[in-house]
Amino acid sequence: MRLSLLTASDVQHDLAKTIRRRRRELKLSRDALAERSGVPAPTIKRFETTGQISLRQFLLLWQSVDRLERVAALAVPQPSTPQSIEEVLRDD
Repeated sequence: MRLSLLTASDVQHDLAKTIRRRRRELKLSRDALAERSGVPAPTIKRFETTGQISLRQFLLLWQSVDRLERVAALAVPQPSTPQSIEEVLRDD
């Protein structure tokens, strides 16, 4: 595991803030977003205030306010970072 200054809770709250900000930019009420996404308005409220939501419901909300491809990109393997000078100097 790598050291990080972020916690899972920090990321949850940041994602909730992003969904709320996008909802407001699109001038959608929670009820309108609920209708658009299929996620109940009380669940949206809980997510926006606590960051708690299921992954499936998060994805439904995200695709209603942004491109789902942006989240899917998180699953694409990234090239590994060299861990030593030998790895940097190696000619592969």
